[in-house]
Amino acid sequence: MTTKQSIREAFAEASSFLAAHEVMEPQRNAQLLLEHVLGLSGADYYMAMPDPFPDERKKAWEEAISRKAAGEPAQYIIGEQEFYGIPFQVTPAVLIPRPETELLVEAVLQQAARLWPQGAAPAEPAASAAGQEPPQGQDAGRAAAMPGGHAGAADGLHPLVAADIGTGSGAIAVTLALHAPRWRVYASDISADALRVAARNAEVSGAQVAFEEGNLLEPFAGRRVDILVSNPPYIPAADIPGLQPEVRNHEPRTALDGGADGLAPYRIMMQQLPLLQGPPRLIGFELGIGQAGEVADLLRQAGHWDEIIIIPDLAGIERHVLGVRQIP
Repeated sequence: MTTKQSIREAFAEASSFLAAHEVMEPQRNAQLLLEHVLGLSGADYYMAMPDPFPDERKKAWEEAISRKAAGEPAQYIIGEQEFYGIPFQVTPAVLIPRPETELLVEAVLQQAARLWPQGAAPAEPAASAAGQEPPQGQDAGRAAAMPGGHAGAADGLHPLVAADIGTGSGAIAVTLALHAPRWRVYASDISADALRVAARNAEVSGAQVAFEEGNLLEPFAGRRVDILVSNPPYIPAADIPGLQPEVRNHEPRTALDGGADGLAPYRIMMQQLPLLQGPPRLIGFELGIGQAGEVADLLRQAGHWDEIIIIPDLAGIERHVLGVRQIP
């Protein structure tokens, strides 16, 4: 009588197979895929390890491991990546959210609370905020209904308007909307496919975010933006061939390629600032290794912010630059 392979044995075999194909973190990837295929996590996963591997899941398991061995990111195979404790759908149309970007969201929320203790800003006469009306245009169906019950001109305050530029999966915009529900959160991307993924993530999470298609700040021309945040492409074009294969061959190049030195999107956004009704009082960027000084200089040269903050990630790499204007 043939003994059926246990889940633990399948895990060990897959880990060795992935290691032989030079997959980074083979055990971690095998576990992620095994949890997905079996629909188990946490204690349930570990308790099931001695059990026979279910026959009905073998095909899906073999396909998942084969795709991973070929270099495909586990997140695309699973179709999901967690960010700030929220599950986000991911497809090859969007960059996979990274843990370091959570620090950017956290910094923006902290600085906004410092600048606007009431969670809203003083209303300006005849102000025309980006958040006053849901966006119209190429695909109004992408825009979720905007939040109601905000502070308004009657009490001398207007809702803060935040714009996430190059939203991809929507991770930044959705997280801001969920953690600051009084804000009016907008997000833009040049990719219609990415916006469809982001809109689904907003809908599933219950976040009220409106989406616009366009290049960087262009969709917000003539509008008020209080908070601008972006994790744009920042990899120098010449460095892309040297990236890990699962990044280079599978994640969208438009979300990676930042031009000759990786700084093109930041320069363009600084050039596009006059399109807005006025410069945002708070701006936050994520950036690549060694780029913090140059991006900080771009913000200083723009002259709109009296405090420039550089924030390291958990590895000590200067990963984020914020510009803050203390006086409205």
